[in-house]
Amino acid sequence: MATIKPFRAIRPNTELVHKVAALPYDVYNRAEAREAALKEPVSFLNIDRPETQFPEDYDMYATEVYEKAASMLKEQREKGIYVQENAPCFYLYELTMDGRSQTGLVACASIDDYQNQVIKKHENTREEKEQDRIRHVDTCSTQTGPIFLAYRRDEAVENIVASEKAKAPVYDFISEDGIGHRVWIVSDSAAVKGIAAAFDGIQQIYIADGHHRAASAVKVGLKRRAEAGSYTGEEEFNFFLSVLFPENELKILPYYRVVKDLNGNTAEEFLAKISEKFTVEEAKAPVGPENKGEFGMFLEEKWYRLTAKPELMGNPDPVKALDVSILQDNLLEPVLGIADPRVDKRIDFVGGIRGLGELERRVHTDMTVAFSTCPTSILELFAVSDAGLLMPPKSTWFEPKLRSGIFLHEF
Repeated sequence: MATIKPFRAIRPNTELVHKVAALPYDVYNRAEAREAALKEPVSFLNIDRPETQFPEDYDMYATEVYEKAASMLKEQREKGIYVQENAPCFYLYELTMDGRSQTGLVACASIDDYQNQVIKKHENTREEKEQDRIRHVDTCSTQTGPIFLAYRRDEAVENIVASEKAKAPVYDFISEDGIGHRVWIVSDSAAVKGIAAAFDGIQQIYIADGHHRAASAVKVGLKRRAEAGSYTGEEEFNFFLSVLFPENELKILPYYRVVKDLNGNTAEEFLAKISEKFTVEEAKAPVGPENKGEFGMFLEEKWYRLTAKPELMGNPDPVKALDVSILQDNLLEPVLGIADPRVDKRIDFVGGIRGLGELERRVHTDMTVAFSTCPTSILELFAVSDAGLLMPPKSTWFEPKLRSGIFLHEF
């Protein structure tokens, strides 16, 4: 069973929320973060990426950089840019993109559930990527970026959410990228108890996005436990900020692949080799696959449709059955020599949100061949996580992205 807890969110005042809300810290490189932060002084990106407040060549991991984040948050709270709820609440966070909406429950999840595999992951984390968020969260004593979690739809939760959304939202705005954001405060005691009770009967929760943020939050919680010496389990450091979405409302976009060269093959040799495992057909238009086992390929100004031959399909291993694995195991590695896509510099990845035109652009500029794939489904993600396995790198791209700064969890 899953432990989901209401909390006293620190959140922007209504008049400024559209200026405060920011894309996650890790969607920007350093130059992009600096440029974006300069545009809006109260954007949460200034706090999330505090190196933007220092000279461009300053050590972004210096102690004083993290201390700057904590001081800016304290100063903005004192100015009234942020307010804090008087009593613990749940929140509903609706995001609307291209006419499609998804509503998540904003709550605190248990670090013990993470440790005990009630909260399941589908990718590994790297210690060096965790360290930055560990220091940021620990110095601020505040979790600043929510973890994107998913769960199997539950009728009791659906009914409470529908009832609460009939009320007036506390926030309702459209961000610069056209995404609609609405937030409701769930403070009614019966609704709060009903949500907690419903999740008490849910056996698994899944990390959809934010594996490094989750791991960092858990490690800071465990650090605070050790420093406290004794704890009851109810202290705020035992929980981490999350937004939980029902699986039926989520949409995963594909993650495309682009490769630098043909591994010594001519185009004719390459096409002959991949024809051993795939049916290759020239296409008249860009190929965005919608069916499992189908792939698009852009090579020498032509689009092709690749269809995996029947013997490649239906693998009982949930990882091997993924389209990204079929492409990796039967084309990228054996033909193009990409043995480990996590470290090979000859391959790069393009989020599906950028579209097929980005694949053509990359081939025109710095790559030789590009591949489009069918999106990984949320049920495939669940199957991999339930089996205790890990997905290949860059298997899922979730849109829309949760904004940072709308909800903060102090501990």
